[in-house]
Amino acid sequence: MSNDTNSIHDFDVNLIVEYYSGTERQGPGSPEMTLRALSFLEHLPDKPDIADLGCGTGGQTMVLAQHTNGKITGVDLFPTFVDLFNRNAKTLHLQNQVKGIVGSMDDLSFEPESLDLIWSEGAIYNIGFEKGLQYWRSFLKNDGYVVVSEASWFTDERPAEIEDFWMDAYPGIDTIPNKLAQMQKAGYLPIATFVLPVNCWTEHFYDQQVLARENFLKNNAGNTFAEGFIATERHQETLYRKYNQYYGYAFYIGKKF
Repeated sequence: MSNDTNSIHDFDVNLIVEYYSGTERQGPGSPEMTLRALSFLEHLPDKPDIADLGCGTGGQTMVLAQHTNGKITGVDLFPTFVDLFNRNAKTLHLQNQVKGIVGSMDDLSFEPESLDLIWSEGAIYNIGFEKGLQYWRSFLKNDGYVVVSEASWFTDERPAEIEDFWMDAYPGIDTIPNKLAQMQKAGYLPIATFVLPVNCWTEHFYDQQVLARENFLKNNAGNTFAEGFIATERHQETLYRKYNQYYGYAFYIGKKF
């Protein structure tokens, strides 16, 4: 990792929340990939009970609501995101189907074996892939599904620059075969996995941040911490565009057994 940039973990969480409150998505993905992941789930109940953990402002949650008849509870640690989540649900007339609550994905309030589906796009890293899958399993009904997207290596070897960056940012990153083995060890039958295409990062994530960056810097003019945060975000984007053949996000879909 370059010596003149920091990890996102070095910044005030309030700055991070402020910035990502101005973006449509808080991580790589797209409606098309959310629906592709959903398509692998067979025999869901007509009205499944669903939790979206680390839901952010709910971009993917609203897609799920529009393509299932389920009751969906979005859980996020940050009240600002949850307020925007519930506002978005109301705008889309989904407030009777979708509800956001403030909570932590490692301290859930659901009843044991009460959920048909646990969804989490780009968020399980907050508690770790293995830990999250193990803990969440108790909240799923028998034959319930877990669907997560997770940072993954596509190759066994990669350039030192990107290896060092990810070992600092998220040491839990691993290859897809190793992630699938971890899923099975946690008590799931792996159903499917697929890699998110590059446009989930470029078109649907980084390109959407141009205006958000301008507004964020304008609102925090003279704030060196805010400027440093944007520099870090730009560095991460540069690395992805340079090294995306070596890593990205993959969806992992498992069924509780």
